[in-house]
Formats: sequence, C-alpha cells, structure tokens
Amino acid sequence: MDIEKIKEIAGQALEGSDMFVVDCTCTPSNEITLTIDSDTHVTIDACAELSRAVEEALDRDEEDFSLTVTSAGIGEDLRTLRQYRKLVGSPVEVLLGSGVKILATLDDADGEGVTLSYDEKVAVEGKKRKELQHVVRRYTFDEIKYTREYLDYK
Repeated sequence: MDIEKIKEIAGQALEGSDMFVVDCTCTPSNEITLTIDSDTHVTIDACAELSRAVEEALDRDEEDFSLTVTSAGIGEDLRTLRQYRKLVGSPVEVLLGSGVKILATLDDADGEGVTLSYDEKVAVEGKKRKELQHVVRRYTFDEIKYTREYLDYK
C-alpha cells in the first residue's frame, strides 16, 4: 500500500476541520494504522467517518487491506510541528539524545527546534552547593530523542 497516497486521501478528507494526519504505518500484510490529532479533540465518530472516507477511496479488489484510524494518545511522542505548536505553554517531557530527561514548559516551536524553560541546579561562584535557577534553552530536533506531553498525576 502507498502510505503517502493514504496520507493525502486522509488530509483531503480532514480539510476544513481542525484535525490533521500525524502518522501512517502499513505492515507487509497491509494492516494500515492511520493516526490523527486535532487542535481541540478527536471523537470516535470522527475516526469512523475518516475510516469510511479512506476505505471508499481505496480499491479492495486491487489490494486487500485492514484499516485502523486512531487518535494520537496522551503520552505518545510528538511527531509533527503542529502537535508541538498545540502544546506551547504546556508541560512536556523531553529526552535528549545524550540521555538527559527534562521536564519543562514548551515556550516555542518552529521548523528547527523548540525553546524550553525549566528549573536547573547551577553551580554559583563562591558557593559550595548548586542553586536552582530558571533557565530558557533552545534545542534542535536533532538533539531531541522524543518529546511527550507531560501529565502530573499528583
């Protein structure tokens, strides 16, 4: 199955709404999983409607397939710039390629990377102990292994 064609069909079906395609995967046995997200929320009805629209556009006689339409869940890695922009001002968990995990507020996101603000212990000259300071740092997408929405269950 052509994943780009499926994304294009889904994108056209979602035009005019606040929903967008996040990802599309296909196994060798043609089990397609289409993941969507929204600037507000995704309903089950919206997933079902999109599933019908994509199935109608594809020809089962040409190639048999199984299609699952899901919404991007909380705790899943962010994959698109639109998902990042949706979470500006919200807490996120970021794992850097160096293995450092950061809990921060997402201040900004653009095509190159993100700006995060968080508290960090910093060595202060003349003091024995590190002090907590609020820092704002920029990270490129190349430096980031994953970013997830952070929910505090306390």
